Amino acid sequence: MDRFYYLQHAPIPFVFKQSARDFVVDEIPLYPFTGSGEHLVLHVRKKNLSTWDLVSLLANHLGIKGREIGYAGLKDKNAMTKQYISLPKKYERKLESFSHENVKFLEKTYHKNKIHMGHLKGNRFFIRLKKVTPTAAKKIDEALRQIAQWGMPNFFGYQRFGIDGENYKKGEAILRGKLRERNVKLKKLYINAYQSHLFNLWLSRRIEIGTLVANFSVKEIAPLLNFPDAFVEKLKAQPHPFKLIEGDVMMHYPHGRPFVYDGDDEEIERFLDRDIVPTGLLVGKRAKRAEGPARVIEKEYDAVHEIDGQRRYAWVFPEDVEGEYKENDAWYELHFTLPKGSYATVLIEEIAKRNIAATGEES
Repeated sequence: MDRFYYLQHAPIPFVFKQSARDFVVDEIPLYPFTGSGEHLVLHVRKKNLSTWDLVSLLANHLGIKGREIGYAGLKDKNAMTKQYISLPKKYERKLESFSHENVKFLEKTYHKNKIHMGHLKGNRFFIRLKKVTPTAAKKIDEALRQIAQWGMPNFFGYQRFGIDGENYKKGEAILRGKLRERNVKLKKLYINAYQSHLFNLWLSRRIEIGTLVANFSVKEIAPLLNFPDAFVEKLKAQPHPFKLIEGDVMMHYPHGRPFVYDGDDEEIERFLDRDIVPTGLLVGKRAKRAEGPARVIEKEYDAVHEIDGQRRYAWVFPEDVEGEYKENDAWYELHFTLPKGSYATVLIEEIAKRNIAATGEES
C-alpha cells in the first residue's frame, strides 16, 4: 500500500537488503529465567532460518511435535537472529547430537515454565545501509534524531503480508465467505493479514491528517477534514506529529488497559512523556472501539467479523537509537531497540520515505 510518512524530508537514496550480514536481531527476554525447573531454555543464534524452520529442525531431530518447543517471537528468515526457545528438560541429552551449519546454541539455562508467544520485552537491531553518500548520511542523521525524539508509527511491516503482499485479500475473502481455507494455520495467517491491512490504512490516514494540520492553515484544513475551526486549532496546538483526536482509545505504554481520550490537555502531555499512546483497531469482536470524532475516522476501516479483535499501539518509541556513517565503505550502520510486535523495516522505510520490497531494494 502507499502510505503516509510523518517525517518531512524528501526520499533518501540508499541500498537496503535483508541478509545475515546486514540485518541482525537480538531478542530481549521479558523476564530473567529462574535457572531451575523442568524446561530447558536455549539461547540460539540462527542464520537464514525462520523461527518455524528452527522449530521444525529441532522437532525432527528429537522426534517430537513442534508444539512442545516454546518461543516468544517469530524472527526474520533473511537475517542473523538470536532468540530464546524452550523444550522439556528430558530432551537435553538427545539434543547434544544436534548439528546444523546455520544454528548455534550460545548458552543454556532452565526455567519453571515453557516460553510462550509474546513473552519478550523487545528486540535489539543492527542494520547496515549501503551506497550512502555523505549528503544522504546527514539526512539519515537528522531522521534518526527526530525518530529518537518523537518515536515512529507502528505499522505492520511487509513481512506480515506474504511474498506478493496480498495475503490480506485472501483473509478478507475467507471472512466474507468467498474463500475456504482448510489449513487452520494458513487461515489464521490470512485473516491476521487482513486485520493488519485495515490497521495500516487507518494509521496512514491519521498520519495524513496530522501532516495536513501541521502544514496548512485552519481555514484551509477545517473544510477538508469536515471539522470545526476550533477543533482544528486545538489539533494544531499539539506539538506531537500524531494528533490526538477526541474519542481516541489510549493505552498506557508499554502495556496497560485501554481508555478513551476526552480532549484533556493533560493527556497530550502524558503522550509526549511516553506514558500513554493512542491505539488503532484490529477488527473483530470484543475490541473496544473509538468514540466521537475519532470513531468517524476509524469506522471507515472497521468491519464486523466473527473473530476476536484487539487494540494495537499506533505509535512506539525506539530506544538507544545510534547511527554511524562509514564514509570509506559508503555504509550507514544503525542500532536501535523496538518493543515486541514492532518492525525494524518500518523504521527503515520511514527514513527512506518509500516502500522497500521484502527481497531488498536498490536505488
